Amino acid sequence: MEKNFDRPRKLKFKAWNKSTGLMMRLHAIDCVKGELIKQDHHLLQFTGLVDKQGEELYELDVVMISGARYYIFWDDQRNGWSIKNLADGSEQSFHRALMEDATRLWNHLESKAKKT
Repeated sequence: MEKNFDRPRKLKFKAWNKSTGLMMRLHAIDCVKGELIKQDHHLLQFTGLVDKQGEELYELDVVMISGARYYIFWDDQRNGWSIKNLADGSEQSFHRALMEDATRLWNHLESKAKKT
């Protein structure tokens, strides 16, 4: 398979509105000195992966894999996406091979908002 290196990767985001407690799609994001900013929002980046039902997976999404729940996060040490087991805290790299069994459940920020 030939890679198209001159075509940039598509970056997608959704945002958690901190004041309303709602997840939303964005129409515009500010860029200040190379950093993306949306006032009063927590930006969540698309991982480039979809679950077994074709649903896009974003940062802090909670997924079910082989009967266990994990949330997705960017791991600076691994320089890539990782998942953390919600039951035992174990972590591992998050990659395309895991998608065959993954189902998106919700976003971690949505579950935190329901508890408050």
